[in-house]
Amino acid sequence: MSDIIAENVVVTINYTLRNDAGEVLDTSEGDEPLTYLQGFGNIVPGLENALEGKRVGDKVTVAVTPEEGYGEKDPEGLQVVPRDAFPEGATIEIGDNFTAELDDDEFVTLWVVGVEGDEVHDDTNHPLAGVTLNFEVEIVELRAAHANELAHGHPHGRDGHAHHH
Repeated sequence: MSDIIAENVVVTINYTLRNDAGEVLDTSEGDEPLTYLQGFGNIVPGLENALEGKRVGDKVTVAVTPEEGYGEKDPEGLQVVPRDAFPEGATIEIGDNFTAELDDDEFVTLWVVGVEGDEVHDDTNHPLAGVTLNFEVEIVELRAAHANELAHGHPHGRDGHAHHH
């Protein structure tokens, strides 16, 4: 049994994420807690680092800088893509994200920031790029990761069922 958060430990947390203005950006409240595998980059580095060594029942408040979160905003990230570059019949709404293939089998995630007629405005920046992430976290449960979880680099849910891609 693992009693502190360290690499290869599966961690279950309740969390609320706010921006500097105090607006709630994301929260597990009223939903399932978040389960992740420590040491594998499942969550932003700044939060992973802050939780290292903590125990069940600990409450942690941490401000994660953009460098340790979703990165700084890249001003070159905005792109305009023709509507017909998307699958036919796809609904495209602000906040949606798509994976686009670049040359050399590189993939990039695009977030839709606007739709105007036949033009879709995309941004390669994560919506929280450039944002300081203020997390309030309560640690709910810790357990050692199973071998197959370590092989895949993420947890497989509470009941250990297979994951779907």
